[in-house]
Amino acid sequence: MTTSPAAPATGGLFGHQLLFVTGKGGVGKTTVTAALAQLAAQRGKRVLACDIDASGGLGAMFEAGPVGFVPTPVAPGVSVMSMDTEASLREYLKVSLRIPLAGRIGPLAKAFDFVATAAPGVREILTVGKLCWEVREGHYDLVVVDAPASGHVVSQLGAPQAINDLVKVGQIRSQTDWMLELLSDPRRTGVIPVTIPEEMPVSETLELTERIERETSAAVVAVIVNKVLPELFSTREEAIFEELRTPANLEVIAADAGGDPGPVLEAARLAVSTRRARAVHLQLLQERLDPRVPILLLPYLFTRVGGLRSTRQVATALGEELGS
Repeated sequence: MTTSPAAPATGGLFGHQLLFVTGKGGVGKTTVTAALAQLAAQRGKRVLACDIDASGGLGAMFEAGPVGFVPTPVAPGVSVMSMDTEASLREYLKVSLRIPLAGRIGPLAKAFDFVATAAPGVREILTVGKLCWEVREGHYDLVVVDAPASGHVVSQLGAPQAINDLVKVGQIRSQTDWMLELLSDPRRTGVIPVTIPEEMPVSETLELTERIERETSAAVVAVIVNKVLPELFSTREEAIFEELRTPANLEVIAADAGGDPGPVLEAARLAVSTRRARAVHLQLLQERLDPRVPILLLPYLFTRVGGLRSTRQVATALGEELGS
């Protein structure tokens, strides 16, 4: 399945109603999801952030307690929920099929597990269906999803079409039709892969964007490159550092400074070489990615990982990249 080129949403990235944030483990997609939610709320949006894996990491980025399937306010304008497929099934049966349920769904859940194992897309449809339903009902201006890593998000985005391939008529087909319509509209729904400027994450990001275009009807609306190192020194300063590394200069500096300057100069060289190596991977991303897809750069934060402070720092940096 292919998708048409992404159409810009009115209001830029936050003109969308549903954003899936994905990427391989360790690139900071949960932090980026929280930052997107924070920034959107600062710009006047009512935001729901959803933790698909129910790991608790998204709530922790707002320093909130445990969150469940029921959205929990964690910051002004931001609520967070954790996905629960059984709770989603119960809600679907109650809201869409008007089946009253109390407590656990017991045998029905076991039957669902059997069907979900045998039929592709069934389990994923409960996840993506809940998100699409929140958008359709207008409970929030924006739903931001901390989606599964890389390839697993393709299965979720393709779930409505997979169900459509199995079911041709009836209420389930009508449900997946409107979900597919929402997911296929690049003005309303977008996918944002998060990566870092290293070889493997960049390669996986390029492969993921191709799979999303080939296998789903969704559109990649931006790629966020996290942990970008700053340019600390100019070329002239680099040349000066190299001159200072001669034995004679090192001896003079050591006498004046009262210590060996070698480790400091080596750290400067390492900073330069590391940034240049990462710049090569960033350049590859820029060359191979569809030029219509914007690339947003976020700096490497030399601070503790997680928490509201990190969320705010990343939101500020993201706001500077996006502009007004």
